[in-house]
Amino acid sequence: MNRLFGTSKKTPKPTLNDAISSTDGRADAVEVKVKKLDAELTRYRDQMKKMRDGPAKSAVQQKALRVLKQKKLYEAQRDNLQQQSFNMEQAQMTTENLRNVMATVDAMQTANKEMKKQYKNVDLDKIDQLQDEMEDLMEAANEVQESLGRSYNLPDDIDEDDLAAELDALGDELDFEDEVPSYLQDPTEDLPKVAETDPKQQHEILLDEFGLPIAAQTPMKA
Repeated sequence: MNRLFGTSKKTPKPTLNDAISSTDGRADAVEVKVKKLDAELTRYRDQMKKMRDGPAKSAVQQKALRVLKQKKLYEAQRDNLQQQSFNMEQAQMTTENLRNVMATVDAMQTANKEMKKQYKNVDLDKIDQLQDEMEDLMEAANEVQESLGRSYNLPDDIDEDDLAAELDALGDELDFEDEVPSYLQDPTEDLPKVAETDPKQQHEILLDEFGLPIAAQTPMKA
């Protein structure tokens, strides 16, 4: 049925990656052929080194020339395929860069639209009014703090000179309280000094065998 009426399925077009992979595969296949021809040329060269000049050597030489021509053709084909693959890779990189640039531009355009949309909702007058209200509230809060910090029961007609005099009097009282009581003072400070007298004028004091003064003997009453 497909041969008569065809098929509705469409074959997908090859992508750039598919083309690069196909070209690299063809270049690799040609490279294999070039290596085989190199091996064959090496074998002919070794044979000619061992042969003398003559018809046999000339025949081997003709085979070597034919193989060399094939090698040149394959090398040219390989280089051409490699260049094609390189060009397609460059095109792929350029396409990818352009795709990234377009994605960046689209993102910037979307962000620009969103910013414009959000900016329409911003009212500068309302913002200024809000700032003024906040400033008024701060001033009101400061007034409340000052009101709560007032002092009570203080007369308004207090004279500063009277306060200074009272402060000086208070200082005198504090100095008086700082004095040390007499009973806490060092008793040795105010003791009278012993009168300096001539030791010759003093009465001799008799001492006993222990070095203690002997009391004056007084007659006992009957």
